[in-house]
Amino acid sequence: MMAFCLRNIVAFLALFHASIVVATLPSCQTCGSPEPSPPAPEPEAFPPEPEVPEPYPPELAPYPEPDQSPEPSEAPIDDDGVFDVTNYGAVADGGTECSSAFSAAWHAACDYPGNSTFYIPEGTFLVGPISFRGPCYNDRSPNVEIRGTLFALSSLSSFKSSYWISFKNLQGLTLIGGPEYGKLDGQGAVEAWKEPSCEKSARCKKLITSIDFINVSHATISNITLSNSKGFHLGLHGSKNIKIYNVKIIAPEDSPNTDGIHVSNSSNISIFSSTIGVGDDCVSIGPGSKNVSVSNIRCGPGHGISVGSLGKYKNEKDVVGINVRNCTINGTENGIRMKTWPGDRPSNAYNMTFEDIVMVNVSNPIIIDQEYCPSHKCKSNEPSMVKLKDIFIKNINGTYSTKSAVIFLCSSEAPCENVQLVNINLNYLVPNSPRQGRLNIKGFLNGLQVINSRF
Repeated sequence: MMAFCLRNIVAFLALFHASIVVATLPSCQTCGSPEPSPPAPEPEAFPPEPEVPEPYPPELAPYPEPDQSPEPSEAPIDDDGVFDVTNYGAVADGGTECSSAFSAAWHAACDYPGNSTFYIPEGTFLVGPISFRGPCYNDRSPNVEIRGTLFALSSLSSFKSSYWISFKNLQGLTLIGGPEYGKLDGQGAVEAWKEPSCEKSARCKKLITSIDFINVSHATISNITLSNSKGFHLGLHGSKNIKIYNVKIIAPEDSPNTDGIHVSNSSNISIFSSTIGVGDDCVSIGPGSKNVSVSNIRCGPGHGISVGSLGKYKNEKDVVGINVRNCTINGTENGIRMKTWPGDRPSNAYNMTFEDIVMVNVSNPIIIDQEYCPSHKCKSNEPSMVKLKDIFIKNINGTYSTKSAVIFLCSSEAPCENVQLVNINLNYLVPNSPRQGRLNIKGFLNGLQVINSRF
């Protein structure tokens, strides 16, 4: 497919208004690969801690309003440091609202002068919006163990802030379900997804994240199931040194804005060994994200794994050091995607590696979209000012269902730069279709290398 000859390169450049360096080689035993862009540092090793990221822009994701939970009720302290919510009044009948009891148990565990565990036993609990805040005694968070099932209140009017459950200002947090999975159901289908703003545009007016981690460091989240969120399922904001694994995130394919995991203004984040199938991005990596690793993720349905969207708000911080590897993306709208808004808000996203990824019936396996505007209300005549560069894409295999396996819609003012496609092998699902015309380029692109690739 990519067997360009030299006399066609000039016509190719004129057609797409792109400044491109193309190197194409037939498959062979001696074909070498280019020196790859340096991969992102392994976040599992937790390199020296960077400065704590500043809060994300208020207009991007405002911090929720101060917690209005009541003062903790009087209850005996467990001798073993385990603070069971049922000892503080929580009733596991699925109909009694339990946020006051949860808050009381949390305060007691947080203030305990030793190792403590905030414990939710088996059973079904109805819980309204609640914030578990630190700092706690000796600046050490209680462990959190969820063995039961939590249901959110279904009415949007019950939520004054942008979260259902939040953990704030904590160090050393461990949140675990088990022995199988603790379950948190956002009940988005009851009311939230039916909001007129969700039906009329690609963006719901009011988004409630099921579980938010804000200014949290050195945390581990595992063995939980998140489902049917009113908005994003799990958010990381202003946090660092976080591991997320053995997590299941589930929502219908047509559920609006139900991103699986969203990262912003956070560093040294590792997301691995999890299954995510939602109505939006399986994982979305937003402004200010540094050293983010996504590996061994099964994604689908949804919109794929995305860097962005970027460039919508003023003073966004750069995205640096993204590594997505060993993932399977099945039946999604996109595979790996970088997306930026048109407009004059500059920033950078660079040193991004995507490798060893299997695509199964994906509409757009590889896409750079610098004309991203899901609401169709953007100043589309203004080019994006987000600079995308040093993008290394290697060992991508599988099938796709549209006419373009690779789409690069790059900015005319901040050209994409240094993009490498190595060992890309994608098959168009239409039988007997010729391999031609599968690369779609618009805008300006400086330094494209395509090596040992067929699509």
